[in-house]
Amino acid sequence: MRLIIPFILIVLLSACEEKAPKEVSSVDPVNWNNRKADFSKVDSLVMGTSYLSVYSEIYSETEHRTHHLTSTISMRNTNLKDTIYINKAEYFNTQGTSIRTYFDIPIYIKPMETVEIVIDEKDRSGGTGANFLFQWATKPTSHEPYFEGVMISTSGQQGLSFTTQGRRVE
Repeated sequence: MRLIIPFILIVLLSACEEKAPKEVSSVDPVNWNNRKADFSKVDSLVMGTSYLSVYSEIYSETEHRTHHLTSTISMRNTNLKDTIYINKAEYFNTQGTSIRTYFDIPIYIKPMETVEIVIDEKDRSGGTGANFLFQWATKPTSHEPYFEGVMISTSGQQGLSFTTQGRRVE
């Protein structure tokens, strides 16, 4: 009996131990330095900024109940021959506060290539009005980059999904 009581106490105390929160996988899924672009080879570029709305969660039934969403943020090059450049990808929450900058160095996206950022369903830091700002550069004769968000949530046999499209703001 004397051995059982300390054993039970140890088991109970270890069960109550607070576990460290899991890291959100979307924070650094791509090694952006491997995509670093060299502008010295490019003559003149057209610069721009695009806005993309994304959602970490959306309201359901009332303003007090939300569904949590996984968001896929696609940065697409629709050019058949020209590479485009994304100089910065910054994520903001509903209140307009910057949550994180995914990269702040010029990266390249090859012709017809798509590069993605995935925001985990458990990462609700963006809230119901999250958004991205992308700073980009293209050759004067190239198409602008295309930015798209795909949000999805599944629970049991129910699922919901929708998309958003980027819009040039500068």
